[in-house]
Formats: sequence, C-alpha cells, structure tokens
Amino acid sequence: MPIYVVGTCDTKGAELRYIRDLIKKAGKKALLVDVSTKLHAGKVDIKPQRVAEHHPKGKTVVFSEDRGEAVTQMSIALENFIVSQSDVEGIISAGGSGGTALVTPAMRILPIGIPKLMVSTVASGNVGPYVGPSDICMMYSITDIQGLNKISRKVLGNAAHAVVGMVKASVPEVASKPSIGLSMFGVTTPCIEGVVKALEAEFECLVFHATGTGGQSMEKLVDSRLVKGVIDATTTEICDFLMGGVFSAGEDRLGSIIRTQLPYVGSCGALDMVNFGAKEKVPEIYKKRQLHVHNANVTLMRTSPGENKNIGEWIADKLNQMQGEVRFLLPLKGVSALDAEGQSFHNPEANASLFDALDKNVVQTKKRRLIKIDHNINDREFSMELVNQFRSIM
Repeated sequence: MPIYVVGTCDTKGAELRYIRDLIKKAGKKALLVDVSTKLHAGKVDIKPQRVAEHHPKGKTVVFSEDRGEAVTQMSIALENFIVSQSDVEGIISAGGSGGTALVTPAMRILPIGIPKLMVSTVASGNVGPYVGPSDICMMYSITDIQGLNKISRKVLGNAAHAVVGMVKASVPEVASKPSIGLSMFGVTTPCIEGVVKALEAEFECLVFHATGTGGQSMEKLVDSRLVKGVIDATTTEICDFLMGGVFSAGEDRLGSIIRTQLPYVGSCGALDMVNFGAKEKVPEIYKKRQLHVHNANVTLMRTSPGENKNIGEWIADKLNQMQGEVRFLLPLKGVSALDAEGQSFHNPEANASLFDALDKNVVQTKKRRLIKIDHNINDREFSMELVNQFRSIM
C-alpha cells in the first residue's frame, strides 16, 4: 500500500518529488499525486486530469481561468479521489496557504489513525481551519516552499521520514472493550461522571468537551466507526451554531448518526446557554440579555423561550432523519447545573418551550423515542436512565 504525496507540482514539483523519493528510499511505496490547476510537463504518478475526473460536475469545472475558483474545485475533486482509493496507507503534502487549503480537506476526510502530515508555510499560525477535528500533523516549513535548499531539505526530509515512521510503526489493533462517545460540558459534568462510572467496566468511554471542536471530533469518530455508540448528553454546541456563539460544531452536528445509524442516546445538556468570549466581546444584540460570567474569557447567555423553540425544532429535524436506534431524554427539572432550581439560569418557561418543540416535532417510532425524566440532568437518577436506555439499544 502506498503513501500518497499530494501537491501542486507546477510550483512545488521539486519539493514533492524529493519527498516521494525519500519515502521510496526508506522502503515504502509512494505515489505522487499532482493537483495543479495549470497543465505542465513535469513527470508525476497521478496526473491532475485523473483527479479532476472525480469532481461531481466533471473535470472541466476544475481547470478555470479564475485561480481561486480552480483551487476550490480541485479540492472538491481531490476529496472524492481520495475517498475512492482503498489503498491509502498515509498522506503527506507540502505547500503554502493555497496548497494547504487545497489538500487538507482530503486529509480530513480520511479515517482517524491514517497518518496525515502537512508541511506548510502557515503551520505556525491558526491551523484550526485546516486541521478541524482530524488528526493532521502540521509542520512549519521555516522557509517558503520554493525550491530545495539546505533548510528545506532538512524540513522536508524530516517530514518524509516522519510519515514513513508513522506508517511502519502503526499501532496495531488490540482486543479491548468497545469504545463509545460521550459529550460533556462543565455544567453537565456530574451527569457524565455518573454515566462513565456505571459503564466503564463494559465500555471504553471517550468523553468529548462540547466546545465545537469536541463535537466535531466525536462526529468524526462516529463516521470512522471507531465508536460503537454515542451518549450525547450535551448538545449545547447547537445553541452556539444557531445563535452565533463561539463553541459551534457547525451545521453537521448529529449528521454522523444519520449517516451511520449507530445506537444513539441524546439529551438537552446545556441547551440553556450560548457561549461567548469575555463579557465585553458579547455581540451588541445580546448585551442586554441575561448573562453569566463563567470566567474572564467565557460569558454565557441564557437562551430565551423563542430560541429554545427553534433549538427544539432543529434537533427534532435531525432526530427524524436518524434510522437507527434513538432515545432522546428530556430532563424536566433542568438541562444544566445553572438551570437547577434556585440557580441563575433556571427558567421553566424556556425549558417548556424546548420540550414542547421536541414533543410536537419528533416523529416517534419503535426505534425513535422521546423519554421524559422528572429530574435535573445532573441528578443520579437521570444519569442512570441514560445508562439504562443505552444498554437497551446496544
């Protein structure tokens, strides 16, 4: 199985061939995949035209006179190309900001665990948009990737040998307990601690902090089928997506469960709040709302009845698309620690709006059920009901 060396050979050909040749010298098969958007005479293993043929609209949309548009379309084609290859043992690339933006979406689409290394001129800055929820290794190029010199040979050589090392020393699968994903926030910690304590003898419990990237990472593991089921007690990232908070996991939250049909137990954890930065950074339209300063860098806003209605309808639409076993639990006495009776976010009217929206819009079936629990989400009784429902569908 080969390591795929991917990049724009019209401008980075010498560097990419250097990486490919070092990988071969180290004893691994390597294929040079050219994703240039302008034709050139350099020798490669897989030509841009072959990659472009995997674009949903055909290869002609890739080779545009508009460079930005061409790069965008080639990136789409590359994602589809990589997915179609069953022999990717590892992937490595080198490029500037354009090349990094072109190749990393294809890296992200590969399963967790396949070695992915990006040598980039932007690797020392904010790499979140490139890495996302994946396990991409970013290496700073030091100099621009423009010709081979004593610096670039060292950096690119280290990168080539690093990806070879990851492939050769891959961690073997070991017999262990099946893994499950769980979502948690500070205000739902007692709930998840109770669930983990009850299930850790049977399952390897992978807990994800619901800060946007946490939810995306959990979804990525679901898509990669590296977990056998999910206890998604903390769906708060949906609030941030809908209201413009800083911890959004994007529109595809819950999408992996729709695609995979894995067993799913969910709840309303922290749907009483939207997260923003420091208090002075709260958007102007929200400054007069009920706010809670969590710390110097995080300010929480209590969701309103109208917002909770929208959240409930959005979740219901996602739940209705799930065809596997689904249980969604409603904690009638509060969705977070701040929403417990006597606490600052306790708002029965707002919660009723959320629960009513779910009740009216979720199409319940034998496999898809809403379950009302007369407890706060952090009560032991609620944790145990999550456990019981999860065991019943596994």
